[in-house]
Amino acid sequence: MTLHSEQAEFPPQSRNAVGAPRRPSLAAWKTTAARRMRAFAPVFVLVALCILIAIANPNFIELRNLIRIANAAAVPLTLAMGTTFVILMGSIDLSAEGAVAIAATTLVLLAANDSNASNFGWWAVLAAVCASGFMGFLSGNIQTGLRIPSFMATLGVWFIGLGVSTYLLGGSAVRLMDPALRGLALTRFLELPLSVWIALAALAVAIFIQYFTRLGLHIVAIGGGEDLAELSGVNPRRVRIAAFTIAGLFYGVAGVLAAAQLGQSNSVIGDGRLFAAITAVVVGGTALTGGEGGVINTLVGVLIVTVLGNGMVLLGISPYIQQTVQGLMIIAAVASSLDRLRLKIVK
Repeated sequence: MTLHSEQAEFPPQSRNAVGAPRRPSLAAWKTTAARRMRAFAPVFVLVALCILIAIANPNFIELRNLIRIANAAAVPLTLAMGTTFVILMGSIDLSAEGAVAIAATTLVLLAANDSNASNFGWWAVLAAVCASGFMGFLSGNIQTGLRIPSFMATLGVWFIGLGVSTYLLGGSAVRLMDPALRGLALTRFLELPLSVWIALAALAVAIFIQYFTRLGLHIVAIGGGEDLAELSGVNPRRVRIAAFTIAGLFYGVAGVLAAAQLGQSNSVIGDGRLFAAITAVVVGGTALTGGEGGVINTLVGVLIVTVLGNGMVLLGISPYIQQTVQGLMIIAAVASSLDRLRLKIVK
């Protein structure tokens, strides 16, 4: 091939001098900068939200109110940790409310209560978490075994959990009488309720699983592309079952904390918690399409949702307006998530 033909095939603007590194184009630099800004956008939103609410109502930054925010975030944070692992795979888990109901029901019926003579103490906590973990294990096996969409499999498990919980409780509320278990919500350490410390411990476990275990890497890999992950040696079925089971265990801890805070359990103890968990995950920056985000993002998302709710209460905003704001927030978060996906594809 002649020099003339080589120049025709490779235009001057696409060739670099020998040994000179290729400089990224302006468009690529802008794309990278935009992705980085979007990654930190939830943190900026959280900081701006705190500043605006504090200016509007200085009571927001009082220690008593900050403790109230931390306590209100304990159950949503624990619940959202489990949801995050499922969403990272590009799946969705609707069984959270049913799993929470099963965990809370198991706890109050096995611990000291006003319905039966059981008094298994802390063994009731272990049984509650395991029962919820089994719900997650069931979801994973149904989804992978029957090869049906995750939202359909987990929707069925959700109703199974609600049905079993209603049957066991007889359609009524059962009070938790064990003082040690009630202490999870009432006892304080360094001014914070034990439930907050348990939620932080759950966060630490979730961080370890995602960033320091092979399972965490495989979950993210499946979210980025299941076919490519399988070619790399990942077993999608095992990873999915493990992820749903882990999610169920986190739901179980959330159910225990919810029952301790309320001092009772009923079949609707998980009502509304699914929406809050998914909202927190998406608002924090984890893409619904999977493969992007993680549990640290979810922590920021939970704080945004909790701070916003607390701030609207302090400002005297109507509950109906609060629901409208939360709905608009999740729509904006999903739209932003899809935009990040487009940037990823373009790059």
